[in-house]
Formats: sequence, structure tokens, C-alpha cells
Amino acid sequence: MKTSIATVSISGDLSEKLSAIAEAGFDGIEIFENDFLAFDASPREVGRMVRDAGLEIALFQPFRDFEGMPEPLRGRTFDRAQRKFDLMNELGADLVLVCSNVSPAALGGIDRAAADFRELGELAAQRGIRVGYEALAWGRFVSDHRDAWEIVRRADHPNVGLIVDSFHSLARRIDPDTIATIPGDRIFFVQVADAPALDMDLLYWSRHYRNMPGEGDLPVADFLRAVASTGYDGYLSLEIFNDQFRGGSAKAISVDGKRSLVNLMSAAAETGHAPQLPAMPERAHVRRPVFIEFTANEAEAEILRDTLVLLGFVRVAEHRTKAVTAFRQGEINILINREKTGFAHSFNLVHGLSVCATAFEVDDVSAALERARALAIEPHRGEHGPAELDLPGLYNVGSGVLHLVDSRSGLDRLWEVDFSERPAGDTSLAGLARIDHIGFAMPADEVMSWQLFYTSLFQCEKQPIFDIVDPAGLVRSQVVESADGALRLTLEGATNRRTFAGHFVSDSFAAGVHHVALGTDDIFATAAQLRELGFQPIEISRNYYDDLEARIALDPDLVDRLRADNILYDRDEHGEFFQLYGGTLGQGFFFEIVERRGGYRGYGAANAPFRIAAQRRTLRPKGMPAI
Repeated sequence: MKTSIATVSISGDLSEKLSAIAEAGFDGIEIFENDFLAFDASPREVGRMVRDAGLEIALFQPFRDFEGMPEPLRGRTFDRAQRKFDLMNELGADLVLVCSNVSPAALGGIDRAAADFRELGELAAQRGIRVGYEALAWGRFVSDHRDAWEIVRRADHPNVGLIVDSFHSLARRIDPDTIATIPGDRIFFVQVADAPALDMDLLYWSRHYRNMPGEGDLPVADFLRAVASTGYDGYLSLEIFNDQFRGGSAKAISVDGKRSLVNLMSAAAETGHAPQLPAMPERAHVRRPVFIEFTANEAEAEILRDTLVLLGFVRVAEHRTKAVTAFRQGEINILINREKTGFAHSFNLVHGLSVCATAFEVDDVSAALERARALAIEPHRGEHGPAELDLPGLYNVGSGVLHLVDSRSGLDRLWEVDFSERPAGDTSLAGLARIDHIGFAMPADEVMSWQLFYTSLFQCEKQPIFDIVDPAGLVRSQVVESADGALRLTLEGATNRRTFAGHFVSDSFAAGVHHVALGTDDIFATAAQLRELGFQPIEISRNYYDDLEARIALDPDLVDRLRADNILYDRDEHGEFFQLYGGTLGQGFFFEIVERRGGYRGYGAANAPFRIAAQRRTLRPKGMPAI
């Protein structure tokens, strides 16, 4: 299928939109009439601009309030239509979208509407134009694609066909499989949009809250499977009305849009026979996080080394050619990169002490990279010596790097090839066993984009967004996780710089890894071992524990143990969760220590206000990190 996007979906004037859409790799555009009317160029000039950009005008839209009008309004609609057809001939567009009538003057009746479209088809054919009819979810008489199809069927004209839109069908909870009975050659165009599950007026929902496929809650892949089953092989197009998108970067939104369509076609192809959908490797399975890499100057590296030692980490290796030291505990590997040239150094100059790279082990790096290329994910090419592994990388949140390794290509031999191991002794001093999850902080308007990045590349799913209550405002948190828990990410979207997450983004000059949660199997034993090592957790308000005892009716002895070690507690229907926090590093990064019991599936969101309040009390003047 070819891909296109409606110009109304992104910001800028028409020329800026064309540039962003072409650069993102779309085949065509839907010209939204208002974008054309607001642009100071003739129809012929606009058509030439589109073609010069390497694009086609896949659709001109919308033509409103056409069918079922009484005279003299009916005659005027045909006059309007002929003027639009003339305009389209000058533009070089051959398909117009006619949306179902919402006028209070409109008359009902399928036969009346079909007669109008038959006559319109005759006029369109004289000018080489095709007419596509779409059922608006709030149409006065036609709000269902099945009724729209019946009108098209009865019109029985080769220049009149159906346009289907995932939002209009799925918002009304119409079974997408009903599309499968429509002949594919009678479907002229397919539009797709997702949306969060909201209970509101359909028109308002549509005009403000649509988003890219995969960013919302509608079964858009099921919709596309049904469309593909008809044999349709035309344009698949995005029509996204979203206030955030129309105020954002046209380039970034266009790239996300193309990525969402590629991912959608992949998802639809995986569970159905649809040769017209492109074949590509399935989403990569993440086996585990391999390492977290910090960039630091010498002074920052000393602070980070001291922190890791207090957490029970042991220095286990030095890079053979670079100023990179590896620390380990259990399966957790943390690298400190002190290079004075190259990517990590440049990253440090901009962001200070921070996480510049992460690495995940996947089943097949080659397949993952092939999928990444199809998704237009930008590759990172790092420098490596002749005897070193060339770890493939992808640009990640905040221009950090995500490395991929696997066993089949030998990339998992990183430690023996690139590093010189040293006697390490006990690497389980504090009982920290694994990386439980990685937390990112970012501006709120980037959350959907990075959620799409991860869910389109890896076998993981987004969870419902929840609000983190910060004393300075709300932070929207989106969890992305795999079914087996090997990959767990939290994406915290800050709406202002006064929140704890927003302060991190502001001071770091970018989004990035905000915290890393380290998993233990016995948090009380870990707390005791950390105490012996000299680790100082942040102090949680005593009032929190008094409320916890009353609210959850915990055993008083357990509450006393929690209070003594400054451990936070949560539980759900599956199990219990324990959290312990260290102080902040750099611009607000912190380590979290967690234990999951009995299949607990959350992230302790209820404890966030108390954790943030405690962290704020420990903050010191900028440049003086607290340990």
C-alpha cells in the first residue's frame, strides 16, 4: 500500500508541510481545503510544488453537506461540486472526499442519496474525477460505513466509491469485520487514526484527540486487517486532528506518522493473509538490559564511583582502549565513560553527568536493525578500534543511544573482547540482582512519540497513562513493558519545569534517563547490607508510615521495619511492592531499589508524591549532588 498524510495533521504553511511530509518518506498527501485556501499560490503552482516534492495528491477534501438536500439548496451543491472539480483539474487531483451530510436542512433516504451520487458521478466522470463517500460518525442520517456503502452500491457508478476511516467506524464501536464484505475495488481510499478511550462528544473527540495508530486505544490493526482482506491496495492515509500535533514540529510529527503506518501494516500482516501489506521482521524480543552507560568528567566519575560502591557494586573490568570502567552487581552492569573525545564526551559537555547509552539483548540484532530501518529509526554509528566489537546503535530519547546485542552474532562477547576483566570477588554485596526498569523524563509532548518508538520496535505494549502527583504539578507517566517483564520502561512527561521530572529535563537541556530501578529479592536484607556499606537513603516522612498503617491495615511490625529503613510500600491484586531511594546525582538522576512479591505489576505510583517530597528536601544547590 502507498502511504499519505492529510496536511491538516501537521503544523506550518503548505510549503513547510510538503517538505516535512516528503522528507518523512510518504508517497502522497491529502490536501485539506483550508490549507490550500490559506496558501498564496495558484492551483497549478500548488500542484507543481507537490509533484516537485516527489508526492502525489492522493485526495482533495472535504466536500461537505452534499447528499439529500432540498431545492434550491440541491442545485447549489452541484454548482459547488463543479467548481471544486475544475479546481481539482488544475491541482492535478483526481479524488475528492465527500463526507456525509450534517446540515439540518438535509433530507434522509438512501435512494435519494444514491440518486444524488449517481448524478454527481456523471459530472465527475466528465472531468476525470472520482468521488469518495465517507460516513462521519456524527452524520445526520449516515454515520455508519455500512450505510455509506449501501448508498454507493445503489448509486452504481464507476466514479463513485467508498472512503472508510478507522476513527469514524471504531469510535462508534462498529465491528471492523463488516468492512470485509465490501469489494476492494469499490473502496477508493482508506484513512486511519487512533484515539485514547474517552467518553465525550464524538465531534469534539475527533477534532482534538486523534493520534497516530498505536498511540491510542482503538483496534486500528483489526480495522486494517478487514480492509486488507477485501483486496484493497490503494492509499493508506493518516487524518489526525490533534491540538498537540498542530502545534508541534512538522518534521517530527511526519516521521512519527510514517512510522505508525509501517508499524500498523506490520501488525495487520502478522495475523492475516494480506500480500498487499509489506513484509518485515516482527518486533524484536528483548531478553534483558545488558548495561547502562554513564558519561562523566573525572570529578563526576569520582562521585558516581563512590555512589556505586555504596550500593554494593564492584569494579570488574576496564575497556582495553577507552577510558571506560565497568561495575557489576548480580546481572547489572554499569559503565562509566570518561573519554575526552567522541560521542560520550560531547554528550557530557551538553548534559553533564548522565546516562548516554543503554544496551538490550535481543534474539536477532540483524532482524531488529532491519525493522528499525523500515521504521525510519535513526542509526548511531560509533567509533571502535580494529579489535573491538562494532555495537550497533539507534538514537534514543534525548539523543542518547540504544545499543543492541545478541548471541548469534557474537555481540554478547562484549566483556571478553572489549574489556580487560579484573578479579572482582563477590559481586552480590547488597543483593541487587537485576535492572527492574528504566525511567525516562521528557517534555509531555514527546511521550506518545517515544512510546511509539518502543512499541513499534520491540515486543512490548503500552499501559494506561497515569498521573504522578508532584507538589509543583502533574506528570503524565506512560509505562511500556513486555509480557515477561524483561523490558520495563516508564516515560514521564513533564508539563512544566517546576516538577521534579521537569527540573531534570530543564537542567539536563534534554529528555533522558531520569532513574534506574535496581531489583532485589529481599529488600530488607538489601537495606541492611547497604547500611553496612554506608549508603544513606532519602528519609521518608514519618506521617507516611502512620497513614500507611491506618489506610492499608498493615501489620504494625512490618510498618516499623519499613519506617526504620525508609522503605515505601504498595500492593495490587497480584502482590506487593517495596521501594527504597538514594539521593540525586548530576541534574537529578537517582537510583531506586525495588522488590516485587507475588507478581506485583505496578510501579508504586501511589508513593510518588512522598518520594518526590523527600527528594526535594535533599536537593542542594546546582553543582553539589547529594549522595
